[in-house]
Amino acid sequence: MQEEENKYVYKRSRSVAIVVRDGKILMERVVYFGREFYTVPGGGIEEGETPEQAALRELKEECGLEGRILRPLAVQHKFDGSAEYSFEVEVPKDQEAITGYDPEETGENPPLKEVLWMNLNEISEKDRAFLWFYGLLSVEGFFDELKSWGEEISYPGEEK
Repeated sequence: MQEEENKYVYKRSRSVAIVVRDGKILMERVVYFGREFYTVPGGGIEEGETPEQAALRELKEECGLEGRILRPLAVQHKFDGSAEYSFEVEVPKDQEAITGYDPEETGENPPLKEVLWMNLNEISEKDRAFLWFYGLLSVEGFFDELKSWGEEISYPGEEK
């Protein structure tokens, strides 16, 4: 199993798209190694491709949406020399998201299960952590929403 899991450790840079429509975030429900989680569209940057091009290509492949980069949100540099780029992306209101595919994932049971629009309160704390990592707080409205949550600290498994 360890060897199987290692094929998903990227030594290349990745790029993701943060798409918000009517206060909801475009998310993907995926299952890897029996673990279900929610994430944003994205994937590895191909040779000769810019991070921006990769984000838009992944959005098209995985969600069937044609987008336009509004601005970069974050760059996270990793220990292996690769980086993760995130971009705020706009898609026309008349486009509907569909569950697409990941061309790197062939087989009978692909990990991408569905795409959907979600409010922050519908996303687990663990999955929201990745949204903060990708720079969601700098997208209009989300910093104010976070501030509205108050000062209470929550941590799964901790007794109050």
